[in-house]
Amino acid sequence: MAAATAGLMLAAGCGTVSNSGGSSGGGNSGGGDITLWTHNAGNPEELGVVNQIVKDYNASQNKFKVVVQAFPQASYNDAVTAAATAKKLPCILDTDAPTVPNWAYAGYLAPLNLPSDLTSQNLPTTLGKWKDKLYSIGYYDAALGLFAHKDALTAAGLPVATIDKPWTADQFNAALPKIKATGKYKNVFDLATGDPTTEWWTYGYSPFLQSFGGDLIDRNTYKTSDGIINGPKALAWGAWLQSLVKNGYTPAKSSQDAFADFVNGKSAMVWSGIWNAGNIGKVKDGVILPPPDLGTGPKIGGGSWQWAISSSCSKSDGALDYLRFSLDKKYIAMFAEKQNVIPATEAAAAIAPGWQPGGAKRFFLDLSKKYAVLRPPTPGYPFLTTTFAKATQDIVAGGDPKKILDQAAKDIDENIKSNDSYGF
Repeated sequence: MAAATAGLMLAAGCGTVSNSGGSSGGGNSGGGDITLWTHNAGNPEELGVVNQIVKDYNASQNKFKVVVQAFPQASYNDAVTAAATAKKLPCILDTDAPTVPNWAYAGYLAPLNLPSDLTSQNLPTTLGKWKDKLYSIGYYDAALGLFAHKDALTAAGLPVATIDKPWTADQFNAALPKIKATGKYKNVFDLATGDPTTEWWTYGYSPFLQSFGGDLIDRNTYKTSDGIINGPKALAWGAWLQSLVKNGYTPAKSSQDAFADFVNGKSAMVWSGIWNAGNIGKVKDGVILPPPDLGTGPKIGGGSWQWAISSSCSKSDGALDYLRFSLDKKYIAMFAEKQNVIPATEAAAAIAPGWQPGGAKRFFLDLSKKYAVLRPPTPGYPFLTTTFAKATQDIVAGGDPKKILDQAAKDIDENIKSNDSYGF
């Protein structure tokens, strides 16, 4: 997950952008080169699928030629914002889901004129919207789950939770001291707090807040966080999160590889993602479960990398034609197989090995369908995520949850006000 770029207009940062990144000249009636930017230069599997789609598309017609330019993920957002400032955005670009409203509001992206019979097939979390307009669409989603040693659950008298029958908060909280009392595990519930990236703290831990009934912002208006991020349910979440550390169930700072600690038997449970699902076989008694219901149902984060067309693209008809072509179920299934990600459509799941109903990988698709919550789709999200991440880190470190969350609400509301409510 890319860290969301801070700042309303995402002012250009460091780094250079190749001249080939600009959208090609000529009108929509003509053909020619269409530049595509992607963040996955460091991911040969994903880049390989993108290159295959581009190769197939270029061979399927002779009007347009899509040209790929790949960036390392760490520098990608800076490259996009610098290109936008220089008016040299490519025609087609990928974007991390929570940044879509910000980039749409800043004028980087054009609405996607895709037919509803096509987009309706996608998981809702793979559609990037702002103010009811579609700006991006994805081939896949990711999901978090609770990875556990089954013998630890047995020792605590816990049944194996299922999507249809998750643990209650009382069941989960009562089990933690029982697992600790066995003395078998250094960590009872590792939250992977050793990851310092802002977006992990929001993507990973805001679903627990939402399960309590709180959130980062009022989703009815998107104009305030007061009473939401610092309301009674949020304060209960903060106290619960802090208690996990104070009671010795969760390390305040996990090791660099929390999942390896789980595999090696140091942790009874670990909060991790679909990217580690392939490694569950390394654990003799390993199981993957939904998170507990902490009050309003289990919640996990939704929204991963998606594709958009820049507002400055002079060949938007060609760019849209490419996107339609790329959404074929065989390519979506290819991403799922190569990347171990959730296919965006049931049609793709039907042909992707293990993703059919009852298949070995189906758990994460069903989990996402039932419990995924998008990070708040507002142009102010970059400020929201940095503020929430810092507040959560401060709570884990032992600070007063009420003071921390009251300050977060105040800071967020001041930011919203100073940016004219971000168009809401």
